[in-house]
Amino acid sequence: MGVQGKLIVSLEVKCGGHSVHDINNTNSHHLPNISPSRVKHFEIHEGEKGKIGSIASWKYYEDGKEMFAKTVIEAIDPQKNSTTWNAIEGNC
Repeated sequence: MGVQGKLIVSLEVKCGGHSVHDINNTNSHHLPNISPSRVKHFEIHEGEKGKIGSIASWKYYEDGKEMFAKTVIEAIDPQKNSTTWNAIEGNC
């Protein structure tokens, strides 16, 4: 049985929103190096990084437990520095 809902995250950072947006869209493969205590692995399965319809998997840590999510990019808005991901598999 899965849980359905919508998760909206706001995060205060000490850099411009464009930097975070760039990392999430075009440099996602660097996330395990940037934050190894939070993100263990990132891999693109279909499509290209930063493109709508691309499918990627994530292994990450939540409360000390390793979690897995497979996501698809549904929307990208560079003007708002916004990306919409939809989890399609995993224990997220």
